[in-house]
Amino acid sequence: MMSKKFSVFSSPFAFISTLFGIGRLPFAPGTWGSLAALVVFLFSVIFFALNFIEVFFITVFIILFSFWICDRATIKLPETERDQKAIVLDEFAGLWVACLPAAGILMVRELLIFSLIAFVFFRMFDIWKPAPIGLIDKKFKNGFGIVGDDLIAGVYAAIATSLVFYLFVQ
Repeated sequence: MMSKKFSVFSSPFAFISTLFGIGRLPFAPGTWGSLAALVVFLFSVIFFALNFIEVFFITVFIILFSFWICDRATIKLPETERDQKAIVLDEFAGLWVACLPAAGILMVRELLIFSLIAFVFFRMFDIWKPAPIGLIDKKFKNGFGIVGDDLIAGVYAAIATSLVFYLFVQ
C-alpha cells in the first residue's frame, strides 16, 4: 500500500529508504531492492576483496542505518501505513544478511552460486513470511518492524542456502 502522504521526494529519509527511487518501480519493488542489494554485495565483496569480518561489520552498519532511516521516513505516517511497499532499504539489509555466509567463500564462482541461491531463498521467505516474520511485520509499526521481518527472512535464507550449498553444490 502506498500512502498519499508518502512520497519518494518528501524527505531525504524517504528518498534513501526507497533506494533512490528503486522502490517506486511498478512491479515487485521488493525484488528490485533485493536485486540492487545483490549487485552491491557482489561488487563490494569481489572488487574490494572483502573478508568475512569486513562484510560482517558492513552488514551491521547497513542494519542499524536501515532501522534509523526507515523509522525516520515513516514517522509522520499513521501506524497502518508505515510499511510502505516503496521502502526497499529493508530488503537491502535482509539480502546482505542472507548473503553474509558467502563472504567466507574465496572462489568467485562459488560466491556467485551461493549469493544467487540466497537471493531466491530470501525473496521466498520475505514473501511467504513464516513465523515469526509475519508476526514482526504485523506487530511492530516502526523502523524495527519494517526492517526486522526482512532480517529474519535473511537469517532463514542464510541457513537454507548454507544447507543447500554445502549438501548439493560444494
